[in-house]
Amino acid sequence: MMRHYVTIQPDLAMLDGKFLESKEIGSALLVELYRNHIGDYPKFFKMDALCRVGFVASELLLQAENNVRFEPCDDRAVIFFNQSGSLNADTHYQATIQDPGNFFPSPAAFVYTLPNIVTGEIAIRNKYYGETSFIVLEQADSAVMARQLLNAFLDSATQSIIGGWINCDDDEHFDARLFIIERNEYADVETLAKDIETIKIQ
Repeated sequence: MMRHYVTIQPDLAMLDGKFLESKEIGSALLVELYRNHIGDYPKFFKMDALCRVGFVASELLLQAENNVRFEPCDDRAVIFFNQSGSLNADTHYQATIQDPGNFFPSPAAFVYTLPNIVTGEIAIRNKYYGETSFIVLEQADSAVMARQLLNAFLDSATQSIIGGWINCDDDEHFDARLFIIERNEYADVETLAKDIETIKIQ
């Protein structure tokens, strides 16, 4: 079983199988988790919802891992998957250019109209210089995810990965299931896929 994994959904957050105390739901839950467990990265409040949930989930994971942070690291990859890409941010941006009579393109919204912005935020924050990828799938498929993650270890420089599923339908509805895996921790796709499947709230 994975040593460190996190699940964040609109009405709950879990870290390594234990519920984190919270009173809020939806977007307010992300703010509550940020204030209670992080609190030192004001850029959080400028992020779109996908970045917020990915950022909070990764921070909780890294705090649980308790390794040295914020120093240059060439051997950690960040690889995420989802179904909706950056559609939530795309919709917000489209609203700023929809009406020719009220045309106000928003650079603040446009910045987040690529799903891999969240992997970039995490890499920049932690000075990770390894692979960063965001892969859009038709649906959550643990076998496909496991195969892609293990393929990343074909690069001998990659020693560990922050990976998992992070989907955001809108500002109030999201699903993050992230984890950390190490090189040689999983010998085959089937075993990793099975563990990915366990990181769910039934």
